[in-house]
Amino acid sequence: MPVVACFYGILIKMYFSQSEHGVPHFHAIYGEYNAVFDAETLEMIEGDLPLRGQRLVKE
Repeated sequence: MPVVACFYGILIKMYFSQSEHGVPHFHAIYGEYNAVFDAETLEMIEGDLPLRGQRLVKE
């Protein structure tokens, strides 16, 4: 899964082909935390990410 962005220590990874991986979403990795976000609504679908990390991802 390629890294598409890196900021404030958060890595954003994403598959580009929908047929490979279901609904459009991206993975946010922040230290030992890992979360999956819906690409359209920016809602966290699964995982754990501190509130600070969630706010940074949604900006």
